Amino acid sequence: MHNKVVYHAMKALAGFGFPVLRFNFRGAGRSEGEHDKGRGEIEDVRAALEWLAGEFHKPIVFCGFSFGAATGLRAACPDPRVIALISLGTPVAAEDRFYTYGFLEGCTKPKLFVSGALDPYGPKEELERMAAAASAPKKLVLVEGAGHFFEGHLAQMQSAVQGWVAATLAIAQTAELRQ
Repeated sequence: MHNKVVYHAMKALAGFGFPVLRFNFRGAGRSEGEHDKGRGEIEDVRAALEWLAGEFHKPIVFCGFSFGAATGLRAACPDPRVIALISLGTPVAAEDRFYTYGFLEGCTKPKLFVSGALDPYGPKEELERMAAAASAPKKLVLVEGAGHFFEGHLAQMQSAVQGWVAATLAIAQTAELRQ
């Protein structure tokens, strides 16, 4: 919740006037509970989406980083209140964990994947394969020279998020006006 990637993503989204919620998963930071290897954490994301929807009554753009992205995509894809998905530092393999994203084949919401080209948890070839298998619309941005935490390249990550959100929401608003 307090790392630089999450902070810069929050600033990018808040710049559009969006309410932004950052939280720790169970067992992280000062949160109660114990880490549940992704199972219970999906419920944490669902609870956060429920709170956002109840508090603000607006469509939601989900954005998650690393484990939060992998877990959050699973919760946000099927949620009708979520209109777009952003995955930062998408992990494919990290410390004896292997992440699968087959569910993205059926997720037709707009998706942005931004990762460092040198991210050891998301090798370029694996990320390209994962993004290619996901349903459209989708975009993969690999930030050259950046690792998992976008070291020295946070501005490029933030710019990718801002540009994509602006373009994606402009398209969504135009389609809404036609209906």
